[in-house]
Amino acid sequence: MSMSNQPTLWQRWLQQPQKIWLRRALFQVHMWGGIGLGLYILMISVTGSVLVYRNELYEAATPQPNISKGAGPQLTDGQLTAAAASSYPDYRVIKIIRSADPSQAVNVWLGRGDETKKRLFDPNNGRDLGNSIPAGILLVSKLMQLHDDLLAGPTGRKVNGIGALASLVLALTGLAIWWPGQNRWRRSLTLHRGVGWKRLTWELHSMIGFWTLGFVLVIAVSGIYLCFPEKFEEFADLLEPPTAANAGFRIVDRAIYWLAFLHFGRINGIGIPCSGPGICDQTIKAVWAVFGLAPAAMFVTGAIVWWNRVLRPLRQRTSSPADRR
Repeated sequence: MSMSNQPTLWQRWLQQPQKIWLRRALFQVHMWGGIGLGLYILMISVTGSVLVYRNELYEAATPQPNISKGAGPQLTDGQLTAAAASSYPDYRVIKIIRSADPSQAVNVWLGRGDETKKRLFDPNNGRDLGNSIPAGILLVSKLMQLHDDLLAGPTGRKVNGIGALASLVLALTGLAIWWPGQNRWRRSLTLHRGVGWKRLTWELHSMIGFWTLGFVLVIAVSGIYLCFPEKFEEFADLLEPPTAANAGFRIVDRAIYWLAFLHFGRINGIGIPCSGPGICDQTIKAVWAVFGLAPAAMFVTGAIVWWNRVLRPLRQRTSSPADRR
């Protein structure tokens, strides 16, 4: 047979990609990379979907103003300082913040070394009314810090950027693995009955990956940008150097601007496609929240596939005959 009759690598990829060593190698990279990053992806996916509604969460966690029920004249700043010192003798008063409504509780900041307490005090009798920042607000704030920088400040933000880059690699290798051949690719777009739960899990993993690929790519790339904005800005300057003529009108600047908006799903207020809060805005948030859970679903289904293909056979080979009965 002449060499001209041999199918090229591209032809083999189109027809029977399962027999190509590169696809098998990508499968291993995708599988073990997904397992290694799985818990991280699960956390980022779930917290990201929840934080689509961060404004609503903050509003729900904000309590009604704390109105004093005490009688008598308002305490002076000096009297409030004395009351705070009596409640917290090891702290010093840093700041006293009064509301425009004199009947509302006074926010008193107390410091000790690097620690700061923010407490509410009754303006009439100086009684300690509790933390000035509600627990719900603190919870949402911590959730944002976990999602943005893994509760580790700038170092965590860099780690998050590397995680986003790794997630991008997983998405691209997943696309290469998804391709089943030109005669079978349509079957990979939906689920099928009567295939057994193992095959169904694989089909579910593949289907979710295909239909959410565009969204995952946008979230991953925008996540990298939010962690390393200076690198994107340097690259933008290389593509379209800033000049007096294009100041404020560069295409690359608009692309970066949209990256940030698309990551958070907060499109209301800019007129495309919503002109403000309402049904359109809430619909977009719902879509972002649902699609944001796709990586979590991919991890769960992928972990089941990994168990079936790797751990379960290994366990069967290493177990004794008595254990297998």
